[in-house]
Amino acid sequence: MHDGNVMNGKVIEQTVDYVKLSTINYGVLTLKTSLIKKIRKAQPTKDGQRVYWHENIQSARYFWAPNGYGLNKGEGYYQNYWVLFNQFSYGFSNKFTLGIGIMPLFLFGGGAPTPIWITPKFSFPVVENKFNIGAGGIIGTILGDDGFGFGLAYATTTFGSRDKNISIGLGWGYADGDWADSPLINISGIARVGNKGSFILTENYFIALGSGQYLTIISLGGRSLVKSVSIDYGLFVPINKEIDSFFAIPWLGITIPFESKNKK
Repeated sequence: MHDGNVMNGKVIEQTVDYVKLSTINYGVLTLKTSLIKKIRKAQPTKDGQRVYWHENIQSARYFWAPNGYGLNKGEGYYQNYWVLFNQFSYGFSNKFTLGIGIMPLFLFGGGAPTPIWITPKFSFPVVENKFNIGAGGIIGTILGDDGFGFGLAYATTTFGSRDKNISIGLGWGYADGDWADSPLINISGIARVGNKGSFILTENYFIALGSGQYLTIISLGGRSLVKSVSIDYGLFVPINKEIDSFFAIPWLGITIPFESKNKK
């Protein structure tokens, strides 16, 4: 509902003006169509019952890495990681999403260089809700650093649904006009562990540094949906033969969705 309430039940009649919903606790309710934000089908459980599963707000991404799914037309969200990383993403069509981001280091004064970027992404379903491919990039520059450019071109394949999948991707990075000699490899996955909106996440990178050096980054964490907000948390562990001791980098992020009033 537009007021934030979620109504569960069986639709017994639907017209242009209203929807009649049969509920367990309140009997038959008549709801005005103008008050309804979205109607979603309940998901079947193993015992044949149907329950409402809270929507995965950030189903097109893991912690940070994209997968083969995209935003639907008119959907969008704001992401923030550790206060400094800020990005808005919007679905201009069911197959094209564009994001714009900034790390506002200028707020610290002293003319600090400020990274800004855009993230175009194309998504194509091969087998609906089972196999998707995606391709896109990061195109960025650093304000206050004589036009220094950076970015990444990537392609990824995703096997599974939006709530439970694994992705394998390749990405070629560049900085100041020079492309990486070898692609980085990304293997990520997500699995829903409850209808209330809890997920297990993993996002892992394998990066060739040159001169026989490699860096592996593995991660594990979760995602919790709290009303209309998604909270991500986890630990990232870098592995390299030059790293003598174990340490983990914490991850904390929040995603707030929004929708265009003209969404159809």
